[in-house]
Amino acid sequence: MTGIVTRLNTAVARSPIGRWFMLEGSSHPRARANTRFSTEIRAGFATFVTMAYIISVNALIISDTGGTCECDYDYMDPTKGGSGGIASAAERITYCGSNQEYMACVDVIKKDLIVATAAIACITSTAVGLFSNLPLGLAPGMGINAYFTYTVVGKFGSGKVSYRVALAAVFIEGLIFLVLSILGLRQWLARCIPRNIKIATGVGIGIYLTFIGMQSSAGIGLIRSDPATLVGLGACNSEYLDASGACISHRMESPRTWMGILGLFLISILAMYRVKGSILIGILFVAIVSWFRNSSVTYFPYDAAGESRFNYFKQVVTFHTIEKTWAVMQFEMNTGEFWLALITFLYVDILDTTGTMFSMAQFAGFMDPITGDFEGSTPAFITDALCVSLGAVFGTSDVTAFVESGAGITEGGRTGLTAVMTGFCFFISLFFSPIFSAIPPWATGPALIFVGSLMTKSVSDINFNYIGDSIPAFLTLVMMPLTYNIAYGLLGGLLASVVINGIVFILEKISRGKWVPPNKNERDPVMSFQMGPQGEGVLPPWLVRLIRKIKGRDPVEHAEHGINAGTSQEKSPDNKTVMPLSPSGNEDIERDQIIPDMLTEMPTDRASSATGVDLSGARRTSDHRDEL
Repeated sequence: MTGIVTRLNTAVARSPIGRWFMLEGSSHPRARANTRFSTEIRAGFATFVTMAYIISVNALIISDTGGTCECDYDYMDPTKGGSGGIASAAERITYCGSNQEYMACVDVIKKDLIVATAAIACITSTAVGLFSNLPLGLAPGMGINAYFTYTVVGKFGSGKVSYRVALAAVFIEGLIFLVLSILGLRQWLARCIPRNIKIATGVGIGIYLTFIGMQSSAGIGLIRSDPATLVGLGACNSEYLDASGACISHRMESPRTWMGILGLFLISILAMYRVKGSILIGILFVAIVSWFRNSSVTYFPYDAAGESRFNYFKQVVTFHTIEKTWAVMQFEMNTGEFWLALITFLYVDILDTTGTMFSMAQFAGFMDPITGDFEGSTPAFITDALCVSLGAVFGTSDVTAFVESGAGITEGGRTGLTAVMTGFCFFISLFFSPIFSAIPPWATGPALIFVGSLMTKSVSDINFNYIGDSIPAFLTLVMMPLTYNIAYGLLGGLLASVVINGIVFILEKISRGKWVPPNKNERDPVMSFQMGPQGEGVLPPWLVRLIRKIKGRDPVEHAEHGINAGTSQEKSPDNKTVMPLSPSGNEDIERDQIIPDMLTEMPTDRASSATGVDLSGARRTSDHRDEL
């Protein structure tokens, strides 16, 4: 068997495929060390297993918008859910949720989004692998999909922006991101936001996801509405709910909630033992238990909705054609809510995609210590931007790179073949939409809670020693879940930062340096834009590489990009010697020498536990195993 795999690896390496992906032995001048076809395929499958949960979770969340389904709610008509007063989101949600015809349409939307999520993940992962030669998996991002659903559009369309118009905002945001990527302005925009607010954004989104995962619509039902305290303890069966959705009695007696809690414990324990795909395993365990029709946690009760779900589930393997979410964008850009949503989409996408891609590039050893960039960055960002707009055409929210890509890198993935394999796995999943559509909310809720907990880990990186840094960050992270709006959290944090630090700056100038906070030296450094000798830090990365190449200093001639550069050394901008990675990949790398200043605060370990990858340290030990 080993001989067969060896011959296969050699044959692929010597083929045009091997040269395109720079496999070792491909005769490419920058062939990547220890890269083999079999290793890349295994790594791609590992990445897919750790991020496959997004298929069901994303579809479940975005289908809560109601999509293009029309609900006949009329706030003036008591027979159509109205009270005769003013339009109410709660009234609309209650009425539409009990309308069987509308909910049947929403079920079709969910099936459409399962196909859309798998399809866009397939396209984006494959495209990044082909054009940037990076081992990254891409799919609709967590957090931003919740913002799209519950803040911009609202549950069952109860927000101020319709589903169609929100997709138009995502489409335009992708085009703007494309221009910013070509011009290299994404780095500038990332650096304009104070470091602590960047960190707080990730933490706030994590708490936001956790809050959603604890509710009933897309989670385990642990939290319910409460007329006195806004939210309260839930986990009661439907017969014990009042008109507002609050539990009257029998709290913590819902079997579905306890099944979700069991799923959370299972995911946590598996993650502690670094079991790859722990999130997916937890989701499947709860889902499979919920498929038995005679149990108290069944997802297929003996009613119209349950029969419809069960009949589709019995098909097992089929291909569902998108019916209601394909190319339904509506370009109505005359409201402030539209532009607020667009700006928030753009900001989160820039931070999330930029931070994740730089983190994964550093983890894989692709960072260039001179330019502060990595090979293939521009094609990767351009591909991501185009696929954001393409995702809007499919009917889903922003596409972004996943930290779960670290699982494939740990398995030895170093080229775009890993991403192509991940994309192929998503393609296969297109034919199993009945399985993914049968995953209930109390199975995906634990995943949201677990991912949220991982995202909050970076809270320890916030500078709580200086109030000018801590208060804006604190307001950012608490306002996101409490206002149910990522944009409001960002605006609150930025406003607090400008006011607090602006007044301190004015007082310092007026007093000629006498009225200064005693611990001002503990504040985080203000952003700076320092241009290197070839324009590093200011000019777009592709232009920096072009300048270096014209000057005879090709930035891709570092050891991390080739197998024969182990004897060379490079000088970092501060004239420290940077030792290149050896083929074994066991060299220590100084974090401050290979990661741009603007990105050192980006959270790199929010999925470490789930993937079995430790992304938080500065060392990257290459784990190139045997060919099997």
